[in-house]
Amino acid sequence: MSRKQQWLLTAIVALAALAGGWYFGMQRYEEPARAVVEQRTDGGIFAANFPDLNGKAQAFSQWRGRVVVLNFWATWCPPCRTEIPDFVKVQEKFAARGLTIIGLAIDDKDKVQAFADEMAINYPILIGDTRAMDLAKAAGNCLGGLPYTVILDRQGKIVAGEIGGLTAAKLEALVQPLL
Repeated sequence: MSRKQQWLLTAIVALAALAGGWYFGMQRYEEPARAVVEQRTDGGIFAANFPDLNGKAQAFSQWRGRVVVLNFWATWCPPCRTEIPDFVKVQEKFAARGLTIIGLAIDDKDKVQAFADEMAINYPILIGDTRAMDLAKAAGNCLGGLPYTVILDRQGKIVAGEIGGLTAAKLEALVQPLL
């Protein structure tokens, strides 16, 4: 085998090893998130409670049996601010059919209240802390990014988890089959 052939073979083996390592590394990264989501489909989210804008603790269990869109967001997050008007429209359109959107803000209560008033948010807004980010992570948000939206069916099973802003059209496409 010539020196050029040896070099080419070495390069191919190295690229194959790199691609294989990346592939299996991504599988290992994604599998724990899926396992956590599967474990948390019944008791995790519905076992949580957070204060509302009036400081009263709200248990997620009160929304059991409904299609729930749980949106983790913050006022300082541009994509969060962009998607909320669409969430307001979707909540208005599908509330009577059993949809509840819940906004879990990772932010200062006063800023959240001002933003909620400005946007005329028509769904429950809760105030989160580090427990809220732990809940988002347990629901599949391994990156810890915002906004992060989880959709639960009427049985409490997580059927979708979306990182990044959602449009009304995409949100409707995700929830309509569940209503």
